[in-house]
Amino acid sequence: MKITAVEAIICNARMRNWIFVKVTTDQPGLIGWGEATLEWHTRSVVGAIEDITPLLIGEDPRRIEHLWQRMFRQHFWHGSGITRSTAISGIDIALWDIAGKIADMPCHQLWGGPVRDWIRTYCHLGGGRMEDFYEISADDAKRFGELASVAVEQGYTAFKSMAVPPTAPITGTKPIHRAVAAVAAMRDAVGDDIDIMVDCHARPSPAMGLQFAKALDGFGLYFFEEPCWPEQIDGLVRITQTTTTPIATGERITSLADFRRLFAAGGCDVCQPDLTHCGGLTAGHKIAALAEAHQIALAPHNPQGPVSTAASLEFGFSQPGYIICESVHNDVPWRNDVVTEGHSLQEEGRIVHPNTKPGLGIEINEEEIAKHPFEQELPQIVFYEDGSVGDW
Repeated sequence: MKITAVEAIICNARMRNWIFVKVTTDQPGLIGWGEATLEWHTRSVVGAIEDITPLLIGEDPRRIEHLWQRMFRQHFWHGSGITRSTAISGIDIALWDIAGKIADMPCHQLWGGPVRDWIRTYCHLGGGRMEDFYEISADDAKRFGELASVAVEQGYTAFKSMAVPPTAPITGTKPIHRAVAAVAAMRDAVGDDIDIMVDCHARPSPAMGLQFAKALDGFGLYFFEEPCWPEQIDGLVRITQTTTTPIATGERITSLADFRRLFAAGGCDVCQPDLTHCGGLTAGHKIAALAEAHQIALAPHNPQGPVSTAASLEFGFSQPGYIICESVHNDVPWRNDVVTEGHSLQEEGRIVHPNTKPGLGIEINEEEIAKHPFEQELPQIVFYEDGSVGDW
């Protein structure tokens, strides 16, 4: 059995170009699907996939660890940079899809079988619609409350918001008060039985992240995400040790060694590896083993396309420390036209039951993808009041 082709197929979804990876074998009908979506770097990732492909053509797709090592270690430069790591991730996910199809079982069965009966999902405010999640002003507390109510009406028991505004490295108390007002509006709207996450998007400095964390500590957040840059491990440790709210981070980390350093320092309570960036499912299992050794929960980052979601769910059914799956459902109205999913969704509670189909359990409609060709992604940029560049 040999790999005969590796293709990157682009589907524009407004804020993101979904990059689907199709791995074809010499066995009739045996193909695997992965995802390598990286916002605003679509052409770079496609080029990286093309650069890696010569390492794979003619190789046995069942040698997944061997091929992962080749992709990561050969061509001299190790594959932990975000662009190449994303390319590797998409290919690796597709190889596991093939492995499940060969074995005629879901991927989670390859990894020891399901460790739970269902997985809870959470949504972004607005269901992933860019304007509702990323572009609400923190001044508009009322709108945060309205969207929180909608999420609960749709069956979700948990949702995430971006209630922390961009701030300069040191800012006064005004943004703190704005964040508190937004979170208070959401809590008032949904009550105490619904889990609320707040994503800082690594906008604050460690000093400001600490102030936000302390100010929001009394709202019973499910977790407080990326309160400062992930490189600032000392800052993350200080925030984690100062607040009772669980601190989440990890979506921008692509090196196993960096996850080890983060965990050893005590820099988070919830690990959020992105399976489309961190090296795919092969790397994801290694990260999960490290997290389990430190008793750190897993909640992978997953705002991308439907293949990423299928991979995150298969991963979740095999991992004891997995607590919840990030999901989007309203980023584009035709999302479900592109993919047929093997998992079944229970609307009440928005919980997912295991996939019973081989591999990732998905079918991709390439004709639908063709209706949404590559377009430059919609820009998301931030400047502070004085015109200096901020973090989005």
